[in-house]
Amino acid sequence: MQLLDGKFASEKIKEEIAVEAAEFLESTGRQPHLMAILVGNDGGSETYVASKMKNCAKVGFKSSLVHFDNTVTEAELLAKVEEINQDESIDGLIVQLPLPAHIDPEKVTAAIDYRKDVDGFHPVNLGRMMRNLPCFIPATPYGILLLLQAYGIDTAGKHCVVVGRSNIVGSPMSILMARNANPGNCTVTLTHSKTTNLKEIALQGDIIIAAIGRKNFVTADMVKPGAIIIDVGINRETSETTKSGFKLFGDVDFENVAPKASWITPVPGGVGLMTIVGLLKNTLASARKEIYQ
Repeated sequence: MQLLDGKFASEKIKEEIAVEAAEFLESTGRQPHLMAILVGNDGGSETYVASKMKNCAKVGFKSSLVHFDNTVTEAELLAKVEEINQDESIDGLIVQLPLPAHIDPEKVTAAIDYRKDVDGFHPVNLGRMMRNLPCFIPATPYGILLLLQAYGIDTAGKHCVVVGRSNIVGSPMSILMARNANPGNCTVTLTHSKTTNLKEIALQGDIIIAAIGRKNFVTADMVKPGAIIIDVGINRETSETTKSGFKLFGDVDFENVAPKASWITPVPGGVGLMTIVGLLKNTLASARKEIYQ
């Protein structure tokens, strides 16, 4: 078993991004600029946004944050999104999810200018991804592709089993792994909570991408020897043994699955760190107008 170490891979890629950001600053006189909108005081969301801002500073990006109370109206939030859409100094905009129940996340996602949608959730970007056209790939799937590339893993001809069908990870991941590209060229099976023979299907997987949001859902008896395991899950539980007061668990039973795997991502220290790299690369591409003019 070998670790697909997200910390090692992300640090290496961020060094490359920092060089490119410095070159962009020298040629244009400005830094790539990422704007984040955070609504409410969810501890997890605040931590994620702070990490994104910290990483922007590390690679030489400018970052800004708009923080609304939970009481902000949908109209007020949409007005701020439109204001940012019109600001030519801002290259990327992310609205941190989840949002309060009175705000429709689909409406907010659709309101973001697709040319600044560096999270890759806008229907235009998802549609272009489906057609294998240049686009902003959703940040977590993009991070997984970058991780596979960083370790030189050949995916062509392999059977990839995706566990989970969310619009953020599972569904786009199934499309990306099937496309005619590297990584890609897999035969893909997309499974989910209603799949009746999930264990039997998972046992066929040369690659398993677990993104179902359930602690230790993928167990050792679902994994064939030598499989490549990508664990997207981030399940928080309170803990008296950690300084933070909580502990993170993946969707994969790491302790028992790892001995059977050829490669496996840890949690934490795996896909989560690569998600931020995907976001940074999308923001740099937006600043350079590599995808949209």
